[in-house]
Amino acid sequence: MARNPAKDGKSSLTLVVDPQDYFRELVTDALGRRRLATRPETEFYLVNLLNQFISTDRLYPPGPEGEARSEPLALLLKEALEGPTPRVQAARFRQIGDVSLYVAGFFQDSLVRKVVDVDYYIGIGGTAYRQAAQVPSVPEEDVRRSVYEELADRFATFVDVLAEVGDKTTPRTEKDLLRMYELWIKTGSERAKKALNDAGIIPTKNLKGDLQ
Repeated sequence: MARNPAKDGKSSLTLVVDPQDYFRELVTDALGRRRLATRPETEFYLVNLLNQFISTDRLYPPGPEGEARSEPLALLLKEALEGPTPRVQAARFRQIGDVSLYVAGFFQDSLVRKVVDVDYYIGIGGTAYRQAAQVPSVPEEDVRRSVYEELADRFATFVDVLAEVGDKTTPRTEKDLLRMYELWIKTGSERAKKALNDAGIIPTKNLKGDLQ
């Protein structure tokens, strides 16, 4: 299920029969609105990422006995660097990049007041995808390597794309708008500014400077 804004300002429920198609439409629209040209394989990767994390228990790699893990991403990054084989390393780097991208995008607003904020996830995620791209691979995996490189190079941009998708799937409350305002104060996010403008709130640079 997803929520779409109705003309009267209230949210309406939409039945999602095929999540893959649903997320493809949202990602394509978000890229189009931002006039972002990207590799088709990268767009497909983003769609699959959203589809994969419909179940939040997939956010973190399982432990040796299949149990859920929630260690700091920096520790998981260290473990990936020490992986026994290049293939294992690449898989772990990819997982860290995926989790960082998803959390920084879908939970961006709630990270504003956290000790570990969105910049942390952007830094860790970009590094993880960069490492995944640098792990030696066979020639037929060159496309995958190119996707990782683009995800690393434009990580913050794709975070905003996923955040926009999250806006379309989650109803916005007054508390959300306050978090959006705090996000704009901290990062100057264009997405946050647009959301505030859509709600009739016009932040100014002078006000931003006064509050810092």
